[in-house]
Parts: sequence; C-alpha cells; structure tokens
Amino acid sequence: MRLQHLTPPPNQGLLDALEKCGIRTDVDLLFSDTPMNTFKKLPTKTISLHDFNQLISKVTEQAAVPGIRGDELLEALRRRQEEDFHGEITTGVTALDKLLGGLNPPRVIEVSGDRGSGKTAFALQVVLRHLSSVYDAAALWIDTTGDLAIDRISDLLESYRGDAKATVMDRLQIALAFDIEAAHEVLESLRLSLSLRIQSDPKPHPMTRIVVIDAITPLIGPLLSAVSSQGHAIMTTFMRQLRSLAESFSLLILVINTSTKCLPRNPDSAFMSTDRKPALGPSFTFLTDTTLWISQTDDVGEEADGSTIRHVAEVFRSRHTASRTWCSFNLRQGMLTE
Repeated sequence: MRLQHLTPPPNQGLLDALEKCGIRTDVDLLFSDTPMNTFKKLPTKTISLHDFNQLISKVTEQAAVPGIRGDELLEALRRRQEEDFHGEITTGVTALDKLLGGLNPPRVIEVSGDRGSGKTAFALQVVLRHLSSVYDAAALWIDTTGDLAIDRISDLLESYRGDAKATVMDRLQIALAFDIEAAHEVLESLRLSLSLRIQSDPKPHPMTRIVVIDAITPLIGPLLSAVSSQGHAIMTTFMRQLRSLAESFSLLILVINTSTKCLPRNPDSAFMSTDRKPALGPSFTFLTDTTLWISQTDDVGEEADGSTIRHVAEVFRSRHTASRTWCSFNLRQGMLTE
C-alpha cells in the first residue's frame, strides 16, 4: 500500500521527505529499517518523534490483515470444499481438462505461448464458463497492458449457457496494474476482502474463485537483470504471495506469460519443432503448479461462421499430472472446442 493511500493521508511534505529516503509504501516504512533510524534520515523539523511513532502505529494498523480464529477458518474451509464439489472449474474441452488434471483450486497455473496462441482465450473461457454456471462465484482479472476489451467479453458471453449468465459482468472484477507495486496492492485488497468474508456470512455476496494475471511478463520482465539478483527476489516474493492466496482462500490463479527464443529446440517440449519457451527464466516455472504451453498449428478449417484454427496445449511441467504430454483443440471466434 502506498503511503498516500492511508486514511487520512500524511501531509505532502512528509511524503516527499520519505520518498527521498526511498520509502514509498507501508512495507518500505515498516521493514526497510528501524523506526528510529528512519526518523533520523528525515530533515530536521519534518515531523516530531511523537507524531512519527503515531504514523508507524497507523500504518501498522491499516496494513495488517484482520486476525482469524482457527475454528472460523476450519468452518470456512469446510464450506469451500463443499462449494468446490458442487462448482467444478473446467475449460469445457474434455481432453484439455484431462491433460491438466482438472482445474479445481488451490492451483497456480502458468499459461505461456507466443502472441496469438490463445492464452487469453483459454483464461477467458475458464472464467466465463464458471461464472455463467455458478451464481455465487466471482473472478478477478488483473490487466497489466490495458488490452482487455470489455466488448470482446460481452460478445463471448452470448455463446455461453448457464443459469447465472445474466450477472456475469457484475461478478467479473477487472483491475489495471501496470507495475509490480500496483499488482501487490490489488492482491492485498483481495486478501483483505476475502479475510473479512471468512469472518462474516459468505452467502450475501459472490466469492472470488478465479484470479487471472494477463500478463505477468510486463510486471516482472523489466526487473530481471543478469548483474543483480534483486529482480529475481521480487519475482519469487510475488509468486509466493500468489501461492499463499491460492492456498488460504482456495483460488485458481492463472498467470499468463509470454515467450522467448530457445534454440535449437526446447527440451521440455515433446515436439522437436518447438523453438520457443516461456519468458522470465528457467526458475519461474518452478514457482507454479503447472506450466501449460499453447501453440497454434497451420491447420485452418473454413466454416460458415468463421475460420477454425487447430491449437496444441502441452504440459511442460506439472505437480499434478504427467509432464511432456499434450492434446489438441479448436479455437473458433475466441471459443475453445473439441
């Protein structure tokens, strides 16, 4: 959380002085150094020691997640397990669901591929299919590029069936996050809202079941460097935050990643012709449960209402199913079919 988002916010002079010391967020203020050392770095007469200690207390209070009793957490877990049983998450493509070993949470799945391979279409189908069928389910879509078109979602919804279809757009939350700090804030807001839901009656409002980050590459890629480990540490911390969210609140998290060259071929692929691999380095794949690679083939069929393109989905690595396995599916007008 950025310090200017505190309620009420500190005065601008104090915010500017803290920023010159490299302190912009609650994490910077609370954990970069001791409160006394931070206070000594500030220019004279910026703030009194008493007021600074009050600021520390206020930041600690507003940044903290409310405590949860163990019996309430156990009861919430039992309810979520019952909901999972009655509200299975699937792609609607039998071979693809079998390849992934199902999509029921908690799971963190990396979806990688070249541009135009169908990564976003895959995530949209998982989200819209589930929300159309389960009236009390919600989803969070974190858009890191600003490319998600609401009109596209509305058009796709016309092809779905389900008793809850009419309220899908009300239960799909879309958040923009153009840097890693903004993404952290969105996820912390989600954690806070889910924590409060556990402590209250979960029935009046839909419960978030799916989180999509489209895409993670613009958030992490610029931070990675061959001469510094700081970017890798930020990436690891962020992915651990995702893992914690998924396990604490029974979420399916889809993390969309782009690709980079891998010459002469990608050894993780079952196909000799695969000369691309997921971006963000070799360690990123071990921070998720499954790495799903989607690629487009040259097989294009013409139909009355548009072209049908054959795609291949391949599991590079997984904790839930066999690696180096694959299946094929059709993609027509943004919909995945058998």
